[in-house]
Amino acid sequence: MIDRRRLLQSAALLAAPALARASNPPPPVLRFGVATGGVGSNPVRWGGTPTSLVRNAGEIERALAADGTKVEWIFFKGAGPAVNEAFVNKQIDLAWQGDLPSIVHRANGVKTRILVGSGVRAGQYLAVPTGSSISKLEDLRGKRVAVFKGTNLHLAAVRALDAHGLKESDVRLVNFDLAGGQAALAAKDIDAAFGYVELFALQARGAAQVVWSAHDDSYRFTRQLAILGRDDFVQQQPQIVQKVVTAHLKVGREWADESRRAELFEEWGKAELPAALWRQDFIGQPLKVRLSPLLDPFLVARYEDAADEAFRLKLIRSKPEVKSWFDRRFVDAAIKQLGQQDYWPAYGADGQLLGSQAVAAVR
Repeated sequence: MIDRRRLLQSAALLAAPALARASNPPPPVLRFGVATGGVGSNPVRWGGTPTSLVRNAGEIERALAADGTKVEWIFFKGAGPAVNEAFVNKQIDLAWQGDLPSIVHRANGVKTRILVGSGVRAGQYLAVPTGSSISKLEDLRGKRVAVFKGTNLHLAAVRALDAHGLKESDVRLVNFDLAGGQAALAAKDIDAAFGYVELFALQARGAAQVVWSAHDDSYRFTRQLAILGRDDFVQQQPQIVQKVVTAHLKVGREWADESRRAELFEEWGKAELPAALWRQDFIGQPLKVRLSPLLDPFLVARYEDAADEAFRLKLIRSKPEVKSWFDRRFVDAAIKQLGQQDYWPAYGADGQLLGSQAVAAVR
């Protein structure tokens, strides 16, 4: 016989806010992995994402001070693949990571949860040496093209090539990290390079020319990044996770005001790239879209597409299930707490703005 009272009690617990279900003492240290090497020291900086703004503001540190929890930021020059290794070895609790490496670890059985968006619709560009005859993706057949393999740039590049009639085997993809790709491009050791905002720096020096942009082509070729947490950590420390997510929405809202656009790029300009390059990357794009924390149908669909394509392109051996990966409890609670119900625009799987910006519209 079913114990209805116990069943109702269990349902109530599941419906309760994450903060109310905490039963474990706060950890002495929160280990936060970042899928980039960053620049400088004390603090290390990087740009282009709400998480970098949260890091610069010290918002998570303030939020966790009462718990006696310190925050250790761990930067990985090996980017997403290095973060995966750290997740497997339980060397980190949370991480800022792109879509492809996240999909790789999920396909390999590593249990994580996607908690909050932090870098949706990130750009991707193709640059060629100055004077090159290459002017479009179709011209890359048989050419040596740099790409940072295993990262979300890799998948986005292969996806774009495929849409333009080129298989990965039609192009000689050469594995370079971002710095290596820039150096090889400037020296004309390669014919082209896929990359991000750093390619504009080469163009400004006259060493390269950007000839293709994902933003100008299709949202399907943009890259998605998010904060993920180890499944066991999220279960054991929901109150800590909630404070981290709330910090992201608080800081993101402060910087998403269009009146702070110039200030935002100056803030990111303190890191590896000057403000002018970030300004160029964000042309025509509202800040509240690029800084959105929502786990809306658009983001879910992009991860589903990425999983499908990674499997089809044999970048992973099995296709992981994606929808249950997204844990919206923390974003929902933060939005309610901060009164942001009608602020962030929600998008459908087709990339179109949903009829209402209300969070209820993404259900």
